[in-house]
Amino acid sequence: MAILLAVELLDELVGGTRAAAWPLIRDDLGLSYAEVGLLLAVPGFVGSALDPAVGALGDTRHRRLLVVAGGVVFALSAALAAVSIGFWTLLVALVIGNPATGAFVSLAQATLMDLEPARRERSMAWWTLAGSVGYVAGPLLLAAAVWSGLGWRGLSFALALVALPVVVVVRRVPLVPAGALGARRALRGALGELRRWGVVRWLLVLEAADLLLDVLHGFLALYLVDVAGLDAAEAAVAVGVWTGAGLVGDALLVPLLRVVDGRTYLRISAGAALVAYPAFLVVPGIAPKLVLLAALGLVNSGWYALPKAGLYGSLPGRSGAVVAVGGVGGLVGSAVPLLLGVAAGSVGLGPTMWLLVAAPVALLALVPAADSTRKTG
Repeated sequence: MAILLAVELLDELVGGTRAAAWPLIRDDLGLSYAEVGLLLAVPGFVGSALDPAVGALGDTRHRRLLVVAGGVVFALSAALAAVSIGFWTLLVALVIGNPATGAFVSLAQATLMDLEPARRERSMAWWTLAGSVGYVAGPLLLAAAVWSGLGWRGLSFALALVALPVVVVVRRVPLVPAGALGARRALRGALGELRRWGVVRWLLVLEAADLLLDVLHGFLALYLVDVAGLDAAEAAVAVGVWTGAGLVGDALLVPLLRVVDGRTYLRISAGAALVAYPAFLVVPGIAPKLVLLAALGLVNSGWYALPKAGLYGSLPGRSGAVVAVGGVGGLVGSAVPLLLGVAAGSVGLGPTMWLLVAAPVALLALVPAADSTRKTG
């Protein structure tokens, strides 16, 4: 379990530093909002398009090969990003990295879900906690890299080097799933699951919740610099405040799930976010925004872990199929950063950020009520 959680930690370290570095990357490479939107959207689209095949093959005896190869390409992507010279070279680095993340990270998560199926919610809470550590450490590492002169490029290359020993260690985990299927049967069965409303519902919840998770993460530093008036280093620290609060929330979620049903928690936290996020956008002054940003980081803890556990629960024994159908859902979600980038270039980033309020609204509408006979595990 510790080895699999280390994979998630590494992934979020890379993603966390890059999200906080977007103002620096934009200025270094001379990017527009629309180009930033493309850099956030196109790799996700490519990765999501390949996820059905990656996930389906993850239910076969080829899972180990996929995880190891994905880890190697993951490291290569971070190294190429470090030496990018413009929009197109960075796009290539990110495009090859996103599918690699699906093989390396998503199948590591699927393996974790196979370890103790009865404890999916708590295992996913631990997974998210490991990711939150990376979310918090990423912006802080970036601030330290900028202060020391290493810069975002040097930090990206250093993380690429760190990834290689993690790939070596993850080979020790029993990665081949029990009851491995043939490749054709696995792919056909995975895509067929999209006819079930129980599966589609959790996919919709995941993509909606992501508006105030990864999508917000991608634009938050730009918003803080261009709208709220912070400089790049201050914005990196502010992103760290948000992710730090999320880390606290994720740590509290693990024991909380022993006494509170995950679905009940999701509905209550969505109501709280419906108040906190608009308040964050309208309140004047940096200090109040930071307070509300911290509050938002607390209340949206579990917005990935619990819907993802619900999706795994809707497909018991088919963890690779969850990766596959998640890729289909991700095809829709991958267009969101591009649309937001285009909207920001047209009407401004400030008004565009209001669109993310759709996240708590969708959660309140789609998360099913708690089952009184169901245990959180």
